[in-house]
Amino acid sequence: MITRDMMLFEEAGPQNTRTTLEAARTRARELGIRCVVVATSTGRTALEAADVFAGSGVSLFGVTLHAGRWKVYCPPEPDTVAKATAKGVKFLTATHLLKGNVEAAIRDKFGGLPPAEVIAHTYYTFCHGMKVAVEVTLMAADAGLISVEDDVIAVAGTGKGADTGIVLKPAFSTEFFSLKVREIIAMPR
Repeated sequence: MITRDMMLFEEAGPQNTRTTLEAARTRARELGIRCVVVATSTGRTALEAADVFAGSGVSLFGVTLHAGRWKVYCPPEPDTVAKATAKGVKFLTATHLLKGNVEAAIRDKFGGLPPAEVIAHTYYTFCHGMKVAVEVTLMAADAGLISVEDDVIAVAGTGKGADTGIVLKPAFSTEFFSLKVREIIAMPR
């Protein structure tokens, strides 16, 4: 049996970013995890992660919103992405696998709730960041950026910044049910 502390934030939001990243760094060190996937729309969370993880030997991967969502939310900021890249962050922009893909276009045109969105809404019962953390990990695995053999940490949030950190065994989207959430490091209550 493993007993450990988990951080629960009273409120979701970007004010939890630094604390979430620091907790993720601590847990990565404790578990010997070498890869961290960070959800980042503008690149700011990835840049902050680069500062927090500096010198740790952990590889950082920043996963952005797919380009089809930039008009609705926001695109990556080129200067911020360049600064994070200079600090070793590798970026990925790809199709979202749980929400915002071909199934969303079918839903919008014909109605109904696609199976992937049912999965997404199930993760939302934990918090918004839980769905996003799982989704960016799937995206990074599908892109070949991370191994599906080794546990990783994923950091995501609610809107801006980060308030959720999890340890998980990644999977490719075609093997989705092999993905395992192993630990919750932090999340909003």
